[in-house]
Amino acid sequence: MKFIFGILSFVTVGLIIGSISQLALLRQLEDSHGIPSLKNDKEADILRLGHVKPEVLSWSPRIILLRNFLSMKECEYLKALGYPHLQNSRVIDDKTGKGVDTKRRTSSGMFLSSKDRKHPMVQAIERRISIYAQVPVENGEPMQILRYEKNQYYEPHLDYFSDTYDLKNNGQRIVTMLMYLSDNIEGGETYFPKGGSGECNCGGKIVKGLSVKPVKGNAVLFWSMGLSGQLDLNSVHKACEVLSGTKWSAVKWMRQRAFHQGNDVRLNAPRYELY
Repeated sequence: MKFIFGILSFVTVGLIIGSISQLALLRQLEDSHGIPSLKNDKEADILRLGHVKPEVLSWSPRIILLRNFLSMKECEYLKALGYPHLQNSRVIDDKTGKGVDTKRRTSSGMFLSSKDRKHPMVQAIERRISIYAQVPVENGEPMQILRYEKNQYYEPHLDYFSDTYDLKNNGQRIVTMLMYLSDNIEGGETYFPKGGSGECNCGGKIVKGLSVKPVKGNAVLFWSMGLSGQLDLNSVHKACEVLSGTKWSAVKWMRQRAFHQGNDVRLNAPRYELY
């Protein structure tokens, strides 16, 4: 038995040494043939290549889960930006295009200002969103930071516009990037009733469809328009009730064309607030 154990140990050590040698050889080949390594690659850092793990959750509506989309440092920074400026969340009135209070949405939130958006970390996140969503950076609205406390929620809604004011000025919203900034939350899922025929959890209830649990650093990318360019009614979604903990998130909407904004977004935040 000692002899067999010795042979097995020798073989195991040999395999480990062989694997390390192969990795070293691959690195040498990369260097000698000009194949770029991820080390010291600024673009790779911005996109978090090697960290972000995409998973298609649904093709109709189109929903992609991006694990590790944000670093823990980025999550904390966005929360710190948002906390001092939180106000009651509002929704857009379809007839007037203005923000109104409603019991359908009980969170608090704020939009990043033009000054906030100049910070290198925010710019890196916005570029990352643009690349993964395949929509130019300039088509993005200012990022919104949201906080949901216990018993808070947002009833089922669509992110695209029905009023003519927003369509005339900046075009339709075509894709949403929803990023989770906190952990240890019970409830608070993002629920897509039309996202599948299976069962899932939503605020402690078992329901039909698809839901995504808020996990710090993860993001959900979903489209409000189908491949044909038509608005996708199946993209309806809900922020489920938070049962315990505090749910922080950041949301970025991307438009059909470049987004233009006259005033500081903190002064007229209800104009663009829908999620």
